[in-house]
Amino acid sequence: MAAGAGTRLRPITEHWPKPVLPIDGKPVVVTLVHDLAAAGCERIVVVTGYLAEQVEALLEPLPYEIRFVRQPPGQGSADAVLRAHATPPYLVAAADNVFAAGDLGRFARAGAGLDGAIALHGTERPPLWLVGERVHRFLDPLPGKAPYELQDVFRNAVDAGAEVSAIQIGRTRDLTDPADLVRENFPYLRRRLDGGEQEP
Repeated sequence: MAAGAGTRLRPITEHWPKPVLPIDGKPVVVTLVHDLAAAGCERIVVVTGYLAEQVEALLEPLPYEIRFVRQPPGQGSADAVLRAHATPPYLVAAADNVFAAGDLGRFARAGAGLDGAIALHGTERPPLWLVGERVHRFLDPLPGKAPYELQDVFRNAVDAGAEVSAIQIGRTRDLTDPADLVRENFPYLRRRLDGGEQEP
């Protein structure tokens, strides 16, 4: 999912969409696509929206089967997944996260055969989901009103008896605000941002 406007990162995201911003000097969305391919994902759908052309131009040269789908603003994560027209089971990841090495593959293997799975990593917003057939059925029609969220789809599926597991993954790194962006890309500034003294 790479459609959001990244409003918490303004003014940076007035010029660049959040998924093309770097962690460790590499665009987050490029790292994510490489990791998905390494985890065994044969087809990747990238849902774009805000400044979509930049995300698409960055990913088109990669040596994977990548399809792009556009999403209007404010429609939410469940709408993004529905627009992807994926066949379950499939993984859903937010394009502003970098996962620990091997975590995507371990998560997919741990969730194999389940109706769905949600990654646990220490924050309230899950960065990764596995959608099986029973959860997938609750995408259409979308629940409630916009923005339609994937967590509501999962909640409705669980209420109807779907087997959804919470699977622990390692530390993720994500772009959430300007301080995080600086902290992840300029390690020599970390102590200053964290309230300590600036390193020489």
